Amino acid sequence: MPALSGQNLHQEANEVFLDVAAGQASVEFAARAYIGSVMALVILHFFAAGLGAWLRRDKEPFWPSWLHYELNPIMWGFIACMAALAGYNMFRLVRSIGSRSPVRFNRQRREAALVFRGEAPVYVSWEEVIACVSASQIVSQYAVMPSFALMLGLRNASSGDVYWVTIPSGNLGLAVSEWEAIRMYMEEGTAALPTPVLSDEEFQEGTVAYFHMCRGVYRNEHWWPRYVFGFLVIQFCSGWTLPCHIAQWVNRRPKAVFPQEVLDWSQPLPADQHAKPSETLLKESADIRKAFAKGQNLLGYYQIKFAEPSTESPTTTG
Repeated sequence: MPALSGQNLHQEANEVFLDVAAGQASVEFAARAYIGSVMALVILHFFAAGLGAWLRRDKEPFWPSWLHYELNPIMWGFIACMAALAGYNMFRLVRSIGSRSPVRFNRQRREAALVFRGEAPVYVSWEEVIACVSASQIVSQYAVMPSFALMLGLRNASSGDVYWVTIPSGNLGLAVSEWEAIRMYMEEGTAALPTPVLSDEEFQEGTVAYFHMCRGVYRNEHWWPRYVFGFLVIQFCSGWTLPCHIAQWVNRRPKAVFPQEVLDWSQPLPADQHAKPSETLLKESADIRKAFAKGQNLLGYYQIKFAEPSTESPTTTG
């Protein structure tokens, strides 16, 4: 896959290190999901009250009955609890983003560093970093949608614990491309990092400008009923541009700084002290490139490499 970052994850990069952290798009999506969930309950209650009043129309007038059901304190109390829970989860997300340092990849040392508040920094050899993609399905009020995420596992050598960093992505290809951008930087440097498709930071995914740009594209590319019900209604019920403002506010908040130990670890090293790839990695890379030249993909290469040997006895011909 090409090296590509659709979420502006690479917030700082130079010839020594690369910082990877959640972009505005992740925060905007989370805020939109929480708002949309609460609004779904409100809309469901609205129509359920109307249906209950309609079924009782022969016993009492429709409008007083509908108002009676609509102002049910039990239902509004339940909705308020769900809204409070969503607000609490959003508060935890914002707090964790502000209190957690990015994952720092040091290409001169060929190591990655992860810092949690109150804990000692975790340093992991680059060749020991675990990278995988999780795939699942999300059931929403609109549809059943596939969900993918790039997952980076950093193993603490002293305790054996693995710290997972999850980066949501739109599809499998984008998740792999996010990893490929990190891998290319560690192997080739800043010249290999992808150039953002939208160079103007104002138009990065998760901003108000990006939202209105997507709205214009959707309006121009689709028939008006699909634009109204497929974009306007859904986006209105999920907060319109409010999630974008929340994401931009979170992005402007002060972030946690690295401890002095990590800052010292991030200092440039003389060229003769730069870490080198292991012979195992070099051999594996060469084998994979040969497989690519033969038309295989990565999954096909590993299926052949780790295939169980045949149990049939060999035959000979004379």
